[in-house]
Amino acid sequence: MACSERRHDLSWQFFALLIPLTYPVLLVKCHPQCLDFKPPFRPDNGLSFCAMYSQFGCCNTTKDQEIMNRFYSIMDSFDYSLYATCASYIQDMLCGECSPYAAHLYDAEDPTTPVRQLPGLCDEYCFEFWNKCKTTVHALVKEGELLELVSNRRKFCNALQLQDLDYCFPRVLSNNNLTRNLGEVVAGSDGCLQLCLEEIANGLRNPVAMLHANDGTHRFFIAEQIGIVWAYLPNRARVEKPFLNITQAVLTSPWEGDERGFLGLVFHPKFKHTGKVYVYYSVEVNLEEKIRISEFRISSRDMNMLDHSSERIILEVDEPASNHNGGQLLFGDDGYLYIFTGDGGMAGDPFGKYGNALNKSALLGKVLRIDVNNNNRGPLYKIPPDNPFIWDPDARPEVYAYGVRNMWRCSVDRGDPQTKEGKGRIFCGDVGQNKFEEIDIIEKGRNYGWKAREGFACYDKKLCANSSLNDVLPIFAYPHSVGKSVTGGYVYRGCESPNLNGLYIFGDFMSGRLMALAEDSRRGKWYDYKICMGRGQTCLFPGLLNKYYRYIISFAEDEAGELYFLSTRIPTSTSATGVVYKIVDPSRRAPPGRCQYNPLPVKVKSRLINFVPKPKFTPRPRKRPIKNKHKERQRTNLPQKGNSPDWFLELLQTLEKLQTEWDAAPGQQVATSVPPPAERHTHTGRKHSNVDPANRRTQSTPANGAVRLVNEHARADRGRVEIYINGVWGTVCDDLWNRQSAVVVCRQLGFPFAIEAYRRAEFGQGSGPILLDDVECDGSEKNLLQCRHSEIGETNCSHHEDAGVACGHTEP
Repeated sequence: MACSERRHDLSWQFFALLIPLTYPVLLVKCHPQCLDFKPPFRPDNGLSFCAMYSQFGCCNTTKDQEIMNRFYSIMDSFDYSLYATCASYIQDMLCGECSPYAAHLYDAEDPTTPVRQLPGLCDEYCFEFWNKCKTTVHALVKEGELLELVSNRRKFCNALQLQDLDYCFPRVLSNNNLTRNLGEVVAGSDGCLQLCLEEIANGLRNPVAMLHANDGTHRFFIAEQIGIVWAYLPNRARVEKPFLNITQAVLTSPWEGDERGFLGLVFHPKFKHTGKVYVYYSVEVNLEEKIRISEFRISSRDMNMLDHSSERIILEVDEPASNHNGGQLLFGDDGYLYIFTGDGGMAGDPFGKYGNALNKSALLGKVLRIDVNNNNRGPLYKIPPDNPFIWDPDARPEVYAYGVRNMWRCSVDRGDPQTKEGKGRIFCGDVGQNKFEEIDIIEKGRNYGWKAREGFACYDKKLCANSSLNDVLPIFAYPHSVGKSVTGGYVYRGCESPNLNGLYIFGDFMSGRLMALAEDSRRGKWYDYKICMGRGQTCLFPGLLNKYYRYIISFAEDEAGELYFLSTRIPTSTSATGVVYKIVDPSRRAPPGRCQYNPLPVKVKSRLINFVPKPKFTPRPRKRPIKNKHKERQRTNLPQKGNSPDWFLELLQTLEKLQTEWDAAPGQQVATSVPPPAERHTHTGRKHSNVDPANRRTQSTPANGAVRLVNEHARADRGRVEIYINGVWGTVCDDLWNRQSAVVVCRQLGFPFAIEAYRRAEFGQGSGPILLDDVECDGSEKNLLQCRHSEIGETNCSHHEDAGVACGHTEP
C-alpha cells in the first residue's frame, strides 16, 4: 500500500486545544491500524516484554505476556550461542504484532492476500537476520512458501519486502513522518477531522430518533416518522413486533420534507422501576393540528413492547401551521421533563405583535419544563418550584426558556468521564429562517432571540435594537452557504474513541455536513471544525464505511455513551432508505477490556430479525476482450444473475437496450482526458464523430474516474461532465455541484482553473446512466470518486439536472 504525504500549516486555535502540534505538520495518508482491524491504543500499564510499544501500540499486558511465553518457548530449543545472537531479532519480529502499524507490517489491510506470518522487514535488516539466524526461521514459521525460500537470501528477503518501504521494520520505528503525533486525531490538509462509520441499522423510514432505556440491557430504540418505534438488542437484531405503533393517530404524509409526524420520545430516567415512556407527535383533532405529548407504560407481558392502551395525554398545543413543530423531549439531570416546541410555523413567526417565540404567555417557540414524577394520582404534571416565570402573571408557568424558532435535536451532556466537567448542560440546534443556523446551550429563564435575531445577526431590526430583550447569543452559528437546516448532536463522552471526548458533534440535514465544536473553557469560546470521512485506506477495513446518506435527521448516543447519527437517502416517511451509523475514530481507541460491558438479559417473546448490512458495491472483474473482435462491437459483459447488486444489473441491461440508439445517434464533440485517436471510422449515414459508438469509449480504455466534457460546439474547455466508472460512461447530477467540484474536473483535463460550475443541464442532457449524485469536493481531490458522493448509481435526480463546467487557463 503506497502512502503519500502532505505538508500544511494548521492555524486554527482549535488544534491548540485538541492536539499538541508542531507547525508545519506533516501528515501521511496511511494511518495506524492493528491486526484486528481496529485503531491502536495506549496500554493501561505499559508492556514488560514488547516495551518499545508501551506508549502506543496494539498489545495490552495479556497479549504482551502471550508473546513473551512464545518467545521463551522458541528460544528454549536453541543453544546459548544461537540464543545470544538471535534473541533480539526474534523478539523484534514477535513484537511486530504490537506495533501501531501492525496491519501494514503484516499486509493485513489487503483482503486479497493472506496475513503474513512474519512482519515486513527492511532489506538491510533482513540480510542481517538471514546471515546470522536463518536456522531459526523454522521455529518462527510453521508452513508455507517462506520455508522453501530460506536457503536463498535474496528470494527470502524479497518475500518479506513490503510494497511501501516506509513501513518495513525497523524503518517504521524511526520514520518521523509516521511517529510524529502518533495516535492523535487524523486531520486532512484543511484541518478536517477524518472519521469512519459503522452501520448499525437500515431499512428505516425517516428515522427521527434513537434512544436507550438506561436500564442495563443496552437495547436501543429507533422511532420512524410514521409512528413506529422498533426495539433492537445489543447484537443489532430487531424485535419483529414494534415497541410502539401509533400510526393510526400520528398525522404525517409521504410528502418530502413534511415536518409533522412522530417527532420524539424519551424514557423516564427511572424507567427500570417506573416503566414509563414519553412521546411527542403531531395529531389532528376536530380538523385542527396539534402537537401531543403522551405517557405510555411498558407492557406487563412483554418488556419489548409498550402497553398501547396505557396512553395518557400529558399536554396538547395547537399548531397554527404544518411546519416548525419542534419535537424534542428529554429529562434533565434535575429529573424534570423538558419539551422543545417550534414557533408555530410559517415564515418570520408572524403571530401577534412579537411572535409566539417572544410571547411568554404562549407555549410555542419555547423550552418547557414540567414535573411528571409521581403522577399516578392527581395532576398529570406539576410545575417545578424553581421555574423562572412561575410568578409572572403574563407568562405560562411551564416556560423555562423562550425566543426559539424550531429547535431540532437537543441533548444533555454527560460530563467529562473523569472530572464531570460540563455535566448537565443542554445543547440544542435551532433551525434558522433564511440566513443562519445556530447552536445554543439552554439556561433557565434566558431569551434566545428569535425573532429579533437569527444566529448572531438581526432579523427584525426594530426588535433587535430593543436592549430590554436581553437575549443570549448562540455559541455557534453558520450561514446557509454551509447548510440550511441544523441537526443538533451530542458532546462525545463515550469510551471507545478517547480523542473525541469533549467534542460537540452535530450536522446539517440539507447539506449533509458533519461538524464539531471544541470548547476553550479558559476563554469561554467555542471553535468550529469540519468533519469528513477518512480517505484512502483509512476506512477500508472490515465493518467500516466512509460514505453515508446525505439527509442527517438525528443524532443519538447508546447506553455506553458511543455516538451515532441517523440519515436517509430519500427524506420521506415512506422511503425505507434510513440508516443508523456509529461514529468511529480510526486514529486511536481505548485499551481492550476498558469499554466492555455486560448487558442484562432481555426476554424476547417475538421473532428476532438479524441485522444485515447494506451490500457494498463491488464491481465484477471484466473479462478481456475477445481477440480479433471488432472494437466497435465490444460490450460490457453482463453479470450473471445473483452475482451483482440489482441496480447494476438493471443498469447494464438498460445499456444493452440503448446500444442500438447510441449506434444510430448523431455524434457529439467530446473533450476527454484520454486523447482521441488520430483516425476515426466513418459509416454510411452517420455524422463524422470522435466518439466510439460502443458505449462511447475511446480506443484506450480510460481509468476509473476519468472525465470528459460533452458539448455540441467542439469546445475542449466546457461541456456536460461525464465520468467513467467500472466500464461505463455516465453523467453527474448537479445536487451540491459547486466550484470546488468543477476545480477537480478541470484539473483532470489539464486546466489550472475552473471558470464556472453549471447546473440544470446547461450543456444538454445525457443519454447514458446517471452515475454520481450529491458530489461534494473540497477541491484537493484527484478525481470526483475521491470526493464525497452518494453510492455509485444511486441517485434521486434526472438528466435535466446534469452538471457541467467551464475551464480556463487564466484565473476567473
